[in-house]
Amino acid sequence: MNEELILQSIRKLARKYTGAEDANELIDRASSAKFVLLGEASHGTSEFYTDRAALSKRLITEYGYRFIAVEGDWPSCYTLNRYVKGCSAAAKDAREALMDFARWPSWMWLNREIVELAEWLRRYNADKPDAEKVGFYGIDIYSLWESMDEILKYLGTKEGADIEAAKRAFECFQPYGGDEQRYGVSAALYGEDSCEEEVVTLLRKLQDKWKEAQPDDRENTLSAEMNAMAVQGGEAYYRTMIRHDAESWNVRDRHMVQAIEKLADFHGPQARAIIWEHNTHIGDARYTDMAADGMINVGQLLREKYGKDVYAIGYGTYQGTVIAGRSWGAPSQEMKVPKAIEGSWEELLHRSGAENKLLLFEDGQPVLDDAILGNRAIGVVYHPERERGNYVPTAVSKRYDAFIFLDETKALSPLESALVP
Repeated sequence: MNEELILQSIRKLARKYTGAEDANELIDRASSAKFVLLGEASHGTSEFYTDRAALSKRLITEYGYRFIAVEGDWPSCYTLNRYVKGCSAAAKDAREALMDFARWPSWMWLNREIVELAEWLRRYNADKPDAEKVGFYGIDIYSLWESMDEILKYLGTKEGADIEAAKRAFECFQPYGGDEQRYGVSAALYGEDSCEEEVVTLLRKLQDKWKEAQPDDRENTLSAEMNAMAVQGGEAYYRTMIRHDAESWNVRDRHMVQAIEKLADFHGPQARAIIWEHNTHIGDARYTDMAADGMINVGQLLREKYGKDVYAIGYGTYQGTVIAGRSWGAPSQEMKVPKAIEGSWEELLHRSGAENKLLLFEDGQPVLDDAILGNRAIGVVYHPERERGNYVPTAVSKRYDAFIFLDETKALSPLESALVP
């Protein structure tokens, strides 16, 4: 592909980006969608969080978006949700509400950027009736044990057969002592040891009970179902990940879409949602090399089902710093993000002018549509010295509806407790 033609197309399309406050055309386009997907090129970059928060505030205040769903666990996010909605017995402040984010990598949510957003949501919700308060929810899959505990705690206050189904599921998992890997190996190698049947039964017992619940218990009843969905999704994820193929990734992203749809159902047919996830989840997988590996993702699944009712905004950076770990479970640290490799989208965006840029993609941009170039993706485990492995071959104008390029970025600001491994 001719780089000069790509640069010409970028210069023609890109406009200076000064932040959400001035991004009127972007907000106008995004606000026509039921689902606005806000990405990030890393889980540890401050500007990705603050800019997503600023865009989210505008969508909420100007267009009535009803909830933010994030790449986080349901139980810990629900604690924060109760705080921002001012529920009884909620935490006294955002920092306390965030202390439930104890699972590595806790810095993803246990940080000063989320404290600011949480306090803003709390203030915004303060004078709203319960039915109009904006929620904050986790749609990920890793909380198998925590979600099981929350279900037992909730059902322990109720009468009926549901508690027996929960106890049977709990007893099935109990021999593994909270070790997901141990359960996954056992279930994958010895199918008869799987807890799949028990968790499916549990979910059926709790499904849609919120539709019949009393108004003051409606969201807590939803929470029980969402925890049961997390248990079911987590069981399938840990059972399939042992095979080291695409299926565990696909299980996770299908689960996140189901969680988004359940939340949309709970909030009513007119409700619209903001989704915060990594670019690798919200950017349509069909326009990356993920497709060749048999991988799907949230952006693809939502687009296939809802079409123009989905608006995906990707993020990228040329250089800076980031919070990440050297291995899974390792202490978090601030790392240097090297200059983007030559010929990547980020490097070409920088070469076209070292300033923050917004690209709003239109149909029929043949030069950009046909260009398959690296799009940087930094995970929670990061090795800057192995930079070439951090790029996803991407047709950027097809993968996203818009792309925000921030030329230089800085690391997220974790709260002190998030720095403990």
